[in-house]
Formats: sequence, C-alpha cells, structure tokens
Amino acid sequence: MRTLPIAITALAATLTLTLTACGGDDGGGDNKPSGSRTDASSSACAADKFGQEVVASEAPAAGDTGTVSVTLTNGSGADCTLQGFPTVGLDAGGTALSVAPEKSAEPEKLTVKKDETVGFTITYVRGPAGDAEKAAVVTTAKFTLPGADGDLSFAWKYGEVALRGAGGAEPDASVTPLQRTGD
Repeated sequence: MRTLPIAITALAATLTLTLTACGGDDGGGDNKPSGSRTDASSSACAADKFGQEVVASEAPAAGDTGTVSVTLTNGSGADCTLQGFPTVGLDAGGTALSVAPEKSAEPEKLTVKKDETVGFTITYVRGPAGDAEKAAVVTTAKFTLPGADGDLSFAWKYGEVALRGAGGAEPDASVTPLQRTGD
C-alpha cells in the first residue's frame, strides 16, 4: 500500500511542473482577453460616423423574452475607441424609460478600425397589450455610445415592453456592453 501515496505525490509534482512549463497563471502576466485590441493613438468614436443595422428576435406574447441586436459599422475612416455600455432609452409616448446595463457583464476596451463592426443587445420582456400599468407602448429606442457625442435611434416595432419596479417606472429590459461582432 505504500506505492499509492508515492504515486500520487509523483503525479502531483508532474502536474505542477507541467503547469509551470505551460505558462500557468502566476498572477503577474497580462490577462487581457484575447479578443481585445487597443491602440493608444485612437480617440473616442463619433456616433454620427456609425452605420447601424437592427435585427430582432421579437417576443411573441406577454411574458416572453425577446432580443434586439444593434450592429454598428465604423464609417469614419479612422480608428476610434469604445468602452462600456451604451446608454439606452425607450420612448413610450413622451415618457423616457432607461434600460439598465446587464449586471453580470464586464465591458472591454475596443479599438474600432474603419469598416469594423461592434454591437450590443437589448433583452426585454414583452408586456400585456393594453395594460398601461404593466406595459409601455414603446415607439423609439435611442442610445448614446460611451464617450461619444450625439445619439442614435431606431423605430421600436417589437411590441410592448413589460414594466417593473415601484409604480412600474422601469422597463423589464437590459443592455449588454459593446462588443465585437463579425469576423
């Protein structure tokens, strides 16, 4: 029975050496996500230099969840930098409703080159039609990019948005941080 503890000790030592040789995380390395590209010479992006495409997976009935994905293409001809969440507001008959950032998401700093795309997704719960206390009839979604001047918008054609919170003042929706899209 003495060979079992020796074998386990040898196996543990081998694994430790293998992890060290393979560059295991020692806490001192550069832990940037592999998909992030940054460039110190780029500046904040201008909202009016982005083309946009909106694609939705509409929530079919009250209580269902839908998504609206917005893809932005840098048409400025210059590199620019984005980091964070877009600020999204839903216009419901003159009432502005703020969409909360997704709580578990961590934004990364993105350098967006000419003709590259980035995007974000709004996730929402569809509200019951005709019930002004539980749903908002949204007509337009407006958003600003972090650090950019100006805002962009698109028509909301995806049904009522459920309301939550005290007095139903908050849309049951969230927005992801900006992230790379495409190849």
